Amino acid sequence: DHIIMSFHPKIIASSCLILFLTLTNNLQSEDMEDMPASNLSNFAMPTMGGKQFWADELFFHKWRIQRNVFTGHYRLLDEQDRRYASGTYDQCLEALNDIKLKRHLPPMKGKAVIVLHGLFRSRNSMDSLCVYLAEHGQYEVFNATYPSTRDDIGEHARSMAHIIDNLDGIEEINFVAHSMGNIVVRHYLGDLQKQEADNHQTLNAPDILPVKRPKFNRFVMLAPPNHEAQLATVFADNIIFKTVSGQSGQQLGRQWKELESKLAAPDFEFAIIAGGKNNDKGYNPLLTGDNDGTISVDITKLSGARDFIVVPVLHTFIMNDAQVQELTLQFLQHGYLISEKQRHPLDK
Repeated sequence: DHIIMSFHPKIIASSCLILFLTLTNNLQSEDMEDMPASNLSNFAMPTMGGKQFWADELFFHKWRIQRNVFTGHYRLLDEQDRRYASGTYDQCLEALNDIKLKRHLPPMKGKAVIVLHGLFRSRNSMDSLCVYLAEHGQYEVFNATYPSTRDDIGEHARSMAHIIDNLDGIEEINFVAHSMGNIVVRHYLGDLQKQEADNHQTLNAPDILPVKRPKFNRFVMLAPPNHEAQLATVFADNIIFKTVSGQSGQQLGRQWKELESKLAAPDFEFAIIAGGKNNDKGYNPLLTGDNDGTISVDITKLSGARDFIVVPVLHTFIMNDAQVQELTLQFLQHGYLISEKQRHPLDK
């Protein structure tokens, strides 16, 4: 998301070109480092961690199974991004189960927070927030990554569904997302609602089982583009922007109406933390009204929010702001950002 915040079209074009070259180099490096191999559970191999070309599909504590968006093969990583297995999903799962037994790893339990980054970013951008939530909230925190510039938002949502469906032992799930990550969560919720509706229509069919829905508790949206993103539409035809941002960038702008029909507003408690100056100008003169340099405050709003606040922080850095981290934890624990009396709900 940080590319879109630049104030001048030439700056945006230059930034896109730099990022494009960086991503191309990362693609070559990541593909060369990790082609399919056999079970490597006795030999930890270093990796780059997967910045733009890997999707997390399963978590067990800090262990992750990822899918490569280009080759379709999988790998098993530990919390230091070291590879223990590579090949099919089943091969990686077998290696993980073997590691569980040999290391006597305890099962997962309790409350979890799934954290999701935005467009162009990786899970590293959410590290500070994740550490804060784990240390002060005593949550099992799953800092998920996905290839934000390579697949469309529907595919990102399917990867998230796979993560959620395999959180064995977790009793409660919360969400915290930055920017486009919020739209991935909303797409997942929309997919889940559609699945529930489809199954309800065929409830009497003997081979159809009811959807086992996880217990969702609360959701904190950080600078979410809950409506069409102005700059993504303005630069939709820019060849560099199109190449760098991929299908997801187009969906946030010109293709928003089609995307919006697949999104759901959470039917559990959620809050929105937007960036801005609390005036009518904001940080970026290219945007209408108050804004965080990348998106306007108005497009962050979503009916049904239990609480809403604007903080003086740029879009790119909102998740690292100390006040924002405190507000996020406050809402996850209590259902308000500051206090019950100071809540600012957005009416349906």
